[in-house]
Amino acid sequence: MDFSELVKKRYSVRAYKPDPVEDDKLATILEAARLAPTAANRQAFRIIVVRTKGREEDLRRVYGRDWFVRAPLVIAVCAVPGEAWVRRDGWSAAETDATIVTTHIILAAADLGLGTCWIANFDPAAAREVLGLSEGVVPVAFTPLGYPADAPQPKKRKPVAGLVRL
Repeated sequence: MDFSELVKKRYSVRAYKPDPVEDDKLATILEAARLAPTAANRQAFRIIVVRTKGREEDLRRVYGRDWFVRAPLVIAVCAVPGEAWVRRDGWSAAETDATIVTTHIILAAADLGLGTCWIANFDPAAAREVLGLSEGVVPVAFTPLGYPADAPQPKKRKPVAGLVRL
């Protein structure tokens, strides 16, 4: 599938089949994440893959929607600010790098027929505890990963003219 078709096909999945994600597909998605561009190629991120079976209550503490734990996997993308490139004015690329990695995960999943949903509205304290994050590792985004059990709805987007200045 070409890139234009892929970005049109991708949508935020909020219903998942219980079918497992094949190991080779997960490996392909994680490789796409590894290859994501990061500032100065520092790769100041960590990815945590959580198998939801038996972890549903813990994961509901992170994000309380039932559909979040119905996918067979949940992926957390974390930033490591201490490893990130920092611009002269003090701006750190850590969270930007983690969001680019998350985008690669989401697009690679869609390319393989899998569904995801970018989640930033999570409880950071619960995420730190549930994931067992060490000091200096910051949770940035979560996504369930599995086969969609719903269908895409029409996308509501602003026109290009309202977003771009030429």
